[in-house]
Amino acid sequence: MHSPHGVVLVTGATGYIGGRLAPNLLEQGYHVRCMARHATHLKGRQWPGAQIVEGDALHPETLSAALDGVDTAYYLIHSMSAGDDRYAHTDRKAARNFARAAQTAGVRRVIYLGGLGRDTDLAPHLRCRQEVGDILREEGPTVVEFRAAVIVGSGSASFELIRHIVEQHPVIPLFPWLRTRCQPIAVRDVLKYLSLGIDVPADASRTYEIGGPEILTYEEMLRVYARRRRLRRWFVPVPYVSARMCAWWIELMTPIPAGYARPLIEAAKDEVVCRDESARKAFRLHPIDYETAVRYALLRIKEGAVRTTWTMAMFPRQSPFSQMSIREGLICEESRVVVDATPAALFHIYSGLGGERGWLFANWLWKLRAALDRLVGGVGMRRGRRNRDEIGQGEPLDFWRVEKITADRLLLLRAEMAVPGKAWLQFESSPAGSGRSTLRITAYFEPRGLWGRAYWAALVPVHRILLGGLARAIAKRARLNHRR
Repeated sequence: MHSPHGVVLVTGATGYIGGRLAPNLLEQGYHVRCMARHATHLKGRQWPGAQIVEGDALHPETLSAALDGVDTAYYLIHSMSAGDDRYAHTDRKAARNFARAAQTAGVRRVIYLGGLGRDTDLAPHLRCRQEVGDILREEGPTVVEFRAAVIVGSGSASFELIRHIVEQHPVIPLFPWLRTRCQPIAVRDVLKYLSLGIDVPADASRTYEIGGPEILTYEEMLRVYARRRRLRRWFVPVPYVSARMCAWWIELMTPIPAGYARPLIEAAKDEVVCRDESARKAFRLHPIDYETAVRYALLRIKEGAVRTTWTMAMFPRQSPFSQMSIREGLICEESRVVVDATPAALFHIYSGLGGERGWLFANWLWKLRAALDRLVGGVGMRRGRRNRDEIGQGEPLDFWRVEKITADRLLLLRAEMAVPGKAWLQFESSPAGSGRSTLRITAYFEPRGLWGRAYWAALVPVHRILLGGLARAIAKRARLNHRR
């Protein structure tokens, strides 16, 4: 352990940067404590040695335990992903609460990742990021602030925006803001800077501007991606379009919701480049160029080795029973229910669905979907299943194929019906304490172009009825079996 530094707290550990920084610090030997609003959201992370605590910067009474004994705290909290226009007020309140609590707890240093920009008339998003840094300095301990522009890495919001626009659309509208200059930086270099921030003397607050070796326009970034993927794309200039209209277009064409995209678009009118070389002189890092960062990101996606995504800290505002979100380019619809039965009992029910037994709820709708699939040349339900009570990985199940199966816990089905995109259906059962279990049924869909998104949008009401009804039917059957 690096005992001279004591405990290092990583806030926002469920987020894109925090979820990568925590394991990096553990690998370097630091004593790491991770804070999240819901500790259960970190249970699946393979971070041996990390201490997980619950804390919410909007509720200061929850922070004292998280900050107890902490020497250095990483402040990686922001609320823009909630898609709420009031995110700036929320961010300022959270920063003030955290800074005061850190000062009271005797924290020596806070390390904060903010946003580049020096104009007096900054966009609300960038202005908010810098105001948070000011609040941390005014109300709390010494602050080491790193200011970055576009962060490029597998799963980052900026990269996903670029990836989906270029991959899916041969003709790309050339909005005026795409000609603004910025200085992108690879996520791996951001993590290096953040890690080295621990060694910055805590005698005074410092601000460092960090970026990659190139200054590019957003249009050039799109063109570099297209060239890397060997895709021919046409850029068509368009007149002025409001940020709201651009955000709606982005929501329609990419997985990025309009509420998240709009602040990013408003910020794109501001040139964000490094004008201070103090970071280069102090840390002597040599950041990789943009094209190399794109290459690494694409490699991670191809290998299925994406460690975190920008959506990981998003909390949908729908009811607890039915939730819709977007994860790594996938549209997701989830239904869940808590059942008085074991995970194994639930698994026994959902692993036996399909074939002659049918689907327990609205079986006529499943048959109608199969009939429509047959009409367009698909497989329909003609394949059934090999065995009424047993299923193995790789086997067909009606118009699905078993992609993954974990005994007594999980069944993942990949759609093989005709559909404008890629689709999966996942059943998962997990202990909920006191002899109860949580059943989650999640539909994943990766749309192909505009038609794919229109297809999903049209079926959202049907999916919610089907998933919710199926979850209740499985729960009911498991309860009945449990009582016998």
